[in-house]
Amino acid sequence: MKNYLIICSLLFGFVACSQEPAKSDSSSKKETKYNKLTPQEESVLIGKNTDRAFTGDYYQKTDKGVYICKQCNNPLYRSDDKFESHCGWPSFDDEIEGSVIKVPDADGMRTEIICSNCKGHLGHVFTGEGFTDKDTRHCVNTSSIQFYPSKDVSKLPKVIK
Repeated sequence: MKNYLIICSLLFGFVACSQEPAKSDSSSKKETKYNKLTPQEESVLIGKNTDRAFTGDYYQKTDKGVYICKQCNNPLYRSDDKFESHCGWPSFDDEIEGSVIKVPDADGMRTEIICSNCKGHLGHVFTGEGFTDKDTRHCVNTSSIQFYPSKDVSKLPKVIK
């Protein structure tokens, strides 16, 4: 009888755990619809992967303008803060105030940079390298950003909140 009770309670527990959660009123939840991403962009922004060095469109770009987040259109960097670090990725020594969040990377050795709006992975930030007077290098994946030239800055898409 004791074994029967144990088996019944185990079965009841499995049945109770496998029930579907109660459905909530979806009209009360606002789902954010970000920009559609390519598989590579999704791999970087959401999967926290890295573009291959020297393969992106922006690492050598010197045009004046603004770089925004590919996922949510949040303005991140100005071309005035971009510099050549010879690392194979776009490098900036400053971000637009409030646009980037710095968090310890999972490896505990680096600092990850993420978009302050959508929390998409942008790359990593390094200090103490001496490339610029600000002594900071935001090493950004091309797949995570979109460039708008100065003449088109007035046409920047609205940030998706």
